[in-house]
Amino acid sequence: MRVLFEIFGQTLSTLWAHKLRSFLTMFGIAWGVGSLLLLVGLGEGFRSGNKKQFDELGENVMFIWGGRAPAVNGDFNSMRPYYLTYKDYLDILTAPHVKSAVPVIQRSDIRAVSDFYQSSGQILGTLPIFNQIRYVPVEEGRWLNDLDTTQRRRVIVLGAETRRLLFPGRPAIGSTILLNGISFEVIGVVKRIGHGDNNNQNLKNFVPYTTMHENFPPLNVGDTPDAISFIDYQPVDRASHEIAKTEVHQILGRNHGFDYTDEDAFDEWDTIKTVDSIGKIFDAMNMFLGSVGLVTLALGAIGIINIMLVAVADRTREIGLRKALGATNSSIMFQFFVEGAFLTLFSGGLGMAGAAALMAALSTLPSPPGWDTPRLVPTTAALAIISLAVAGVAAGLYPARQAALLQPVEALRRE
Repeated sequence: MRVLFEIFGQTLSTLWAHKLRSFLTMFGIAWGVGSLLLLVGLGEGFRSGNKKQFDELGENVMFIWGGRAPAVNGDFNSMRPYYLTYKDYLDILTAPHVKSAVPVIQRSDIRAVSDFYQSSGQILGTLPIFNQIRYVPVEEGRWLNDLDTTQRRRVIVLGAETRRLLFPGRPAIGSTILLNGISFEVIGVVKRIGHGDNNNQNLKNFVPYTTMHENFPPLNVGDTPDAISFIDYQPVDRASHEIAKTEVHQILGRNHGFDYTDEDAFDEWDTIKTVDSIGKIFDAMNMFLGSVGLVTLALGAIGIINIMLVAVADRTREIGLRKALGATNSSIMFQFFVEGAFLTLFSGGLGMAGAAALMAALSTLPSPPGWDTPRLVPTTAALAIISLAVAGVAAGLYPARQAALLQPVEALRRE
């Protein structure tokens, strides 16, 4: 233990004797480790932020709207529009790989008026199961139920922003609003979703599907009976989303008379596929950023090796004297190995501490939409530690071997 303290003391005195050179070398290692952790942490912040945005849509949600299909199969010069219907929804429920589905009628031209103000957000007519497929957290009151649907009740669940506009500083539950002159009772308020100025989700308001169909049917759907705006559905599990999508295509192709293999006939959004694609982009980005950090770390390790070789050259006479007094090759080698490893690990520790402190500081700032503050990734920290250990061995072992191979007589002769 005493030998170790002596070696550390010699290391610190050597570093202090060459302050600028030591600082620049240690800065290279600290910068490499810090940049590795910070860059990967930034990537994870983007990944986490995007995941939260998709989680606010719902878990494994797939959307499909009406589209355009060839009037005659194979003839893409004559396209005709088709609109989804309630029958499509019922048929989709029977698909083997579809876990659940819900029809939605959506209108954006309905004016909501309270005793205090007015708003023109979106009105969605849907079934009670909607909040099991989509993320709709109720903050006050209650959500729609089956009696609301069967009895065609004129009730509404307000979005957070609509509630703020229609009832500023006043209670909303139990109050009455007018939708294009028709009276509706407010039974619930949805919790604010997201943050910042993106209020699109918070301007959505929900009424029973049957009430919506009776009072505000979808517009511009020709003479299609029981037309709906779109259908949300979920596969039985995440891995089955492509099979579920194919089954939905087959149903719509059959019901509307076109070839279901024509991908251009469908207007849809598979959030599972989108999330997987974004995940691959982030994985590639993390690999790239990690590689940049490792290259910077390797350059820092080269700097450590260089400073240790210079130290060996500067201390040649000291090494010769110690060997003449009986120091063994292994003791000389151990001394310089410990110095190189200590320099590397100490610099890397400073880099880790700096990156962690910067991430902690960033966590106190408001995050922009789609991005969380960077966080320390345990696997990256472990990789940095392993890389530091390897760099420390390389930085200490080679110069130490050079020092140990010096002959005492030749070393003492050097000026």
